[in-house]
Amino acid sequence: MLPIVWTSEFNVNIKIIDEQHKKLVETINMLYDAVMKGQGKSALAEVFRNLTEYTSIHFTTEEDFMIKYSYPGYEEQKKEHERCISKMLDFKHRFDKGDVTVAVDITAFLSDWLNMHLLDMDQKYKDFFNERGLF
Repeated sequence: MLPIVWTSEFNVNIKIIDEQHKKLVETINMLYDAVMKGQGKSALAEVFRNLTEYTSIHFTTEEDFMIKYSYPGYEEQKKEHERCISKMLDFKHRFDKGDVTVAVDITAFLSDWLNMHLLDMDQKYKDFFNERGLF
């Protein structure tokens, strides 16, 4: 597992969403760095908290646009967001119970999930929103 490197392939040409995606990549990479440096539980907890909060903010932003513009893939996206949140809550529960090894698991999961989500799911709405003037 390696840190995520942002590439132009991830762009959806919607400024706020691209900025949020970059922030998510940055936060996942911070978690990766914390794991690789063997940082303590409190450092991991802070990054974990930031990641959980920011993911929620981002999903809300995307879903609000989908509702506003009647995006036909809304239900599929929402289910994928819910699956990610559920998985993150499972990881958080393990972490809260003292399992610090969960940081490796969540980093790997989010790295894979974000790559797949940005390159597949989010690219599906790119043209739909751009054609409606959302940039």
